[in-house]
Amino acid sequence: MNESLDPSAAAEEHSAARPAAAPPPDSTAAAGTVEPPFKEVSTAAQFLTVFPPIMLPMFLAVADQTIVATALPAIASSLGEIERASWVVVSYLIANTIAAPVYGRLGDTFGRRLMMVLALGLFMMGSVLCALAPNIELLTAFRVLQGFGGGGLMTLSQALIGESIPPRERGRYQGYLAGIAVSSNTFGPVAGGYLTQAFGWQSIFLINIPLGLLAVLFVFRIPSRQGDRRRTTFDAPGLVLFIFFVGPVILALEQVQRMQLSAMPMALAMLAVGLVSLGLLTWQERLTPAPLIPPKLFRQPSIWRADAMAALHGAALVSLITFLPIYLRAVRGASPGETGLILLPLTAGIGIGSMLTGQMVTRTGYTAVFPTCGLIGATTGLVFIAFWIPHLSTAEMAWAFCIIALFMGTVMGVVQVTVQAVSGPRLLGTGAAMVQFSRSVGAAFGTAAVAAILFSILTATDRTTATLFGTIIEQGPEALTTLDSARQAIVHAEIGDAFHAAFLTIATFTGCGAVLAWSLPLRRL
Repeated sequence: MNESLDPSAAAEEHSAARPAAAPPPDSTAAAGTVEPPFKEVSTAAQFLTVFPPIMLPMFLAVADQTIVATALPAIASSLGEIERASWVVVSYLIANTIAAPVYGRLGDTFGRRLMMVLALGLFMMGSVLCALAPNIELLTAFRVLQGFGGGGLMTLSQALIGESIPPRERGRYQGYLAGIAVSSNTFGPVAGGYLTQAFGWQSIFLINIPLGLLAVLFVFRIPSRQGDRRRTTFDAPGLVLFIFFVGPVILALEQVQRMQLSAMPMALAMLAVGLVSLGLLTWQERLTPAPLIPPKLFRQPSIWRADAMAALHGAALVSLITFLPIYLRAVRGASPGETGLILLPLTAGIGIGSMLTGQMVTRTGYTAVFPTCGLIGATTGLVFIAFWIPHLSTAEMAWAFCIIALFMGTVMGVVQVTVQAVSGPRLLGTGAAMVQFSRSVGAAFGTAAVAAILFSILTATDRTTATLFGTIIEQGPEALTTLDSARQAIVHAEIGDAFHAAFLTIATFTGCGAVLAWSLPLRRL
């Protein structure tokens, strides 16, 4: 299948990135535009030139969210208004999601190195202002500014991989980035707890300044490439409609996760606003000559399938990481320390699976076969967990989730290299941004969907337990400690039964992702 975005240049595809031998017969990696001329350099020199400038911004982007989540109780205690503490997280998420395609578009036009420096500058400025915020309202506003900077860090890091690394080598670097994401997710809660306890919650923001300045110095080591200055028209109406789509939808999904029936009318109203905005955005992007989100990208089967895979992967992984600690505390009575030990193999498995997949993609050139097999394995494992988890010991459960995570680690690296190959250099940033956007929206939707299913089943079984489960979502698993042992046993059993459906829902996400991976047209680089 020819997926060319610019047919006139298709004959030159990969001419500088691959040997002169004929491409494999099943390859559809015709991005439609000529890949940039990659210099022949040693693997070690290439790694030292490219990886540090990409690693540190991504580390900042991922670690920031987990660091802040750990410090939320201290922030609420210091500034008051604990009921508004979630604004600190949600405001950053909304700004981060909105900013991703903007940086992708501007990076394609003005160059990704320049935009990375701008993103780091905004991120550091927002961090300083957050540390100085005297109340929760200003902290929320400054988190929006920080999110506008942070939204470019991961998107531009991924795009810089595509800009600087030959196609066959990108899988290896995606594995490296997955390792960074896992280590920063592990580092975040530990660092957030230590910094908050030792130096106050303001220190979790101030730590970004020396790391950000170091990242700026590293970024200037990347060779500068000019963007496509022919695309200088910016789609302002599209951006406004995109904001009115993303903001209400994320707020609606966040309300659904609160498990409060009184919040449902507002959530449905915001969801309606978001869907109407999405319809108008689709219409606007078809009419404008320089769209924020080019429709021609999504006419490519490899791209829309890869983005859908990213959304389903985000839905499965984030909902699993979100609700597994609640299951462990509410049903197994695990302490926070035990929960952390059980989650460690899960997060480590994702990183190991991603790095192994990246190495295999680089060595073989094959892509779609890895997430196809991986997601089938993950689905099988989740179905097993759904029916057999009551019979597993804590150690057995940790190993089971580690194996599931290894299988799930086969997805995102392949998604990125697929989108980068098909998008071509002119739309590289936009393609990378849409992967991050798809994963963020998928994560929000998946978490809300699993929460809704859990709540619905518990409501049908026992309304009291359903109300208590909503309290657990809102306040944490410690809400059970006020109950006597007999009632706790009943709640454990009822929540355990509801989690059967939750794990099956997550398995549905991975199963649908396996179907998309199996039908992915681009199967080899």
